[in-house]
This record gives sequence, structure tokens and C-alpha cells, in this order.
Amino acid sequence: MHFKSIFNILGAILVFLGISMLFSAAWSVYYGEPDLIPIIKSTIITITVGLILFIFTKSRKIELTIKDGYAVVSSAWLVMAIFSALPAYISGAIPTYTDAFFEAMSGLTTTGASILGHPSTNIIENIPHGILFWRSFTHFIGGMGIIVFSIAILPLLGFGGVQLFRAEVAGPLADKLTPRVKQTAKYLWGIYVGFVIIETLILKLEGMTWFDSLCHSFGTMATGGFSTKSASIGFFQSPLIEWTIILFMFIAATNFSLHFIFLSRRKFGYLKDSEFQFYLGTALTLTIIIAVNISIKLYGFNLDTVRHSAFTIMSLLSSTGYATEDFEMWPSFSRTIIFFLFFIGGSAGSTTGALKIIRTMLVFKYLTVEVRRLIHPKGVFPLTIGKRIIPDNVINNTLGFYLFYIVIFIFTAILFSSLGIDVITATTASASAIGNMGPGLGNIGPMDNWGHFPVLAKWLASFVMLLGRLEIFTIMVLFSRSFWRK
Repeated sequence: MHFKSIFNILGAILVFLGISMLFSAAWSVYYGEPDLIPIIKSTIITITVGLILFIFTKSRKIELTIKDGYAVVSSAWLVMAIFSALPAYISGAIPTYTDAFFEAMSGLTTTGASILGHPSTNIIENIPHGILFWRSFTHFIGGMGIIVFSIAILPLLGFGGVQLFRAEVAGPLADKLTPRVKQTAKYLWGIYVGFVIIETLILKLEGMTWFDSLCHSFGTMATGGFSTKSASIGFFQSPLIEWTIILFMFIAATNFSLHFIFLSRRKFGYLKDSEFQFYLGTALTLTIIIAVNISIKLYGFNLDTVRHSAFTIMSLLSSTGYATEDFEMWPSFSRTIIFFLFFIGGSAGSTTGALKIIRTMLVFKYLTVEVRRLIHPKGVFPLTIGKRIIPDNVINNTLGFYLFYIVIFIFTAILFSSLGIDVITATTASASAIGNMGPGLGNIGPMDNWGHFPVLAKWLASFVMLLGRLEIFTIMVLFSRSFWRK
């Protein structure tokens, strides 16, 4: 492994991270709040450390190996979380570094789990605007992935980026949109930023302030879920805003390759895509089922019931985690469906978390094929998605990922329980952390927060969030002895 080159890249990433903190400083100046100096201090510390790493590890141009790629991706997310925690910690908005790190990791991994928002302490509205903006901006950075952004500029530093792209975009059918990785990264970020701008403008026209509309656009397109209000989207009491966010959550959880094809080639290929068909069908079906259930048990049949159902289903299916209603109060049937939504996720190639729909489709198709093989032992039954035959290595990788995901979920839930957390909270916290969801059930429901978790549980949750964001294998390969052999 080229450790010097790895540290050089980390240095460059920290410099960009430090510069990005200045956007938050601008909001501090605008609102005239005391968080300006802590943000400037955090910026100076981050840029200084980044420059030291970058300058003292500068070397000749080389091509990164696959091992280098995994090491850079994993360490970059960890290092970014360490320094992203500084503004909230230095300002005192979040008094302990553990909580500040948890919040930063949750933001960068677009989990949206927060230690803020308790009705008596740490009310989100009491946090200075600069810190709140940085909190939401970490979603923006993590949404498409700071590494995907970095590979657009790595050639300028003398490094190739293919290995980084493979490590970051780890879905079972991840393909580059263009032959050049640098060009792919630019297209991805162009589409991503474009949607953020459009949503910001729409939310502003619908009554939000520029600050709130921008922060909630970051949270929506990154499928993150950090809000500037303790009551989340429910604070605004606006059906128009809620339907807008439902639409953009749906867009954010759609494969960005389909957006690219539509915007660049003017081809509406969404309905021809098998995963999108399954995704759309799942969203509509579950919305109807939940709407009927809560209509009978709670609200009665009206348009508001459909809206609350659609918002909750889309928020959890996309792993965003915004809320308009406390679904903890919904009937058991609806809460059971909500629990399983923690695992499904949106499309591969989107900013969503959890298992991803394409993997679930592949697993069910695999089970179907195996049953057919039992009935017809001599038959040949290739596994296909759409018109594409899936290679055996992709099938094995997906089955391994599925199993690994479930094992980590179970193990994490047991560890949470051992720390004194009740079984419902521990189970859903585990599912929420690895799926990058944000809210859960029990004591971490949509109107609760994670601030009451023990310190050890917060560090465990932070690690599991990182595992989920980088799709497990990117991190776990670092614990393999063979990875470190020459």
C-alpha cells in the first residue's frame, strides 16, 4: 500500500472540508450569532492539519491500487467525522465530543440520528444558525459521497480515481455512466446539486425561509433527515411543503443513472427499469395499506391521512427519516410494516441507505430459481433482472452481503441490549444505524432522539452507521489479515 499517497489524499480532503465550513460562518455573520469564532477556529484547525498532511506527503504521481482505494475511502469518512465534530463541540452547542462526533458521523453518513431535539434540553431551535447549517451541510457532503467528489479533482493531484469509485459505489450493478471516472463524478454531482437548487427554490416559494429551505433540501436529496426544527417537517403545518418533500425524497431514492439518462439523452427510461418498477410499486402499495389501516384506527378517510401515510412510507423507504406524524402512536400493523421498511431502502445508485431494492429483488429471484432447480434438476435457469443475466460472482456477493448485514444487525442489537437499552429500542436502533435511517421505534421514535444512549452505545452506533454507509465490505476488508499482506 502507498501510505504516503493515502495521507496526501486525506490531507487534500481535509483542506476542502475546512474550506466548506466557511459557508456556515457566512450564516453566523448574517444572523449575528456567537458561533462565528468557533466555526473559524474549526476551519483553521482542519485546513492546517490538512495542509500539513498534504505538503509533507507529496510524492511522485502514481496509480492507486485497489487496497489504496479501500483504505482512502474508509479512513476519509472517519477523519471527516473527527473534524466535522469540531464546530459544534468548540462552540458548546454540543457539550461533549462523543455527542458531537455522533452528530457529525450521523450527518456525513446521512443517517439523521440526532442527540438534539429533546423537549426540555438541547432544543434544535436554540442551536445557532451557523452550527445548524453545518449540521445539514454534512448531509450535502455525504449525500453523493465526498470520495465521488474527490475523484473529480484527484487527477489534478496526480492520482487516478477508478479504485476510489469502485470502493464508494459498491452496489451489485454499479456501472460508470461514462468511460472516464472524473467525468462520471462531475455528472453525478451536477445532477445532485441541480436537484438541491430546484428544491430550495420551490420550498422558498412555499413559505420556508432561505435558511430552512436550503437545509431541508440538503436533508432531502441526501436522504439524511436533519431538520432545523425539533418537530421536523411537521413544524411547518403545510401540506404543500410535505408533498414537495415527498416528491424529492422519491427522486433522491431513485437510481441516479436513470436521472442521468433522462437529463442527458432525453430518454424516459424509468418505467423500463425493473428496480424502479419494484420501487414505485412498493411505495404505492405500502402507502395505500398504511393509509387504510390508520384511517380505520385513527384518522378516518380523508386526504390528510393519505398524505401522512405517503410521507412516512417515502421517508423510511428512502431512509431520509423526516417526520410529520408520530408513527409510534399508529396501530401495531402499521408499526410492523414500518419496522421492515428499515431494511428495504431505495434504489442502488441513489443516496439512500439500507439493503437497496435491487439486492432484495436478486435474493427473491435466487430463491425462485433454486425452487425451480429442485423441481427440474437438469434444467438451466439463469438468474436475470430485466434482460440482464446476473453473473454468479454478483449473486454470491449479494447473498454474502445480505447475510453479513443481518448478522451485524443482530449482533449490534444484542450489544445495545447489553448496555441497558430496552429490546424494541435496541432492535430498531440497530436497524436504523446500519440502514442509515435516523428514527426508530421505542425511545428513538420520530419525536425522540438518541441523546439518552450510553456513551459506549453512541460510539458503537457511529461505527455501525459508517459500516452501513460504505456498504459493509469496504470497512470489513480492513479487518482481514490478507488485506495487509504484501
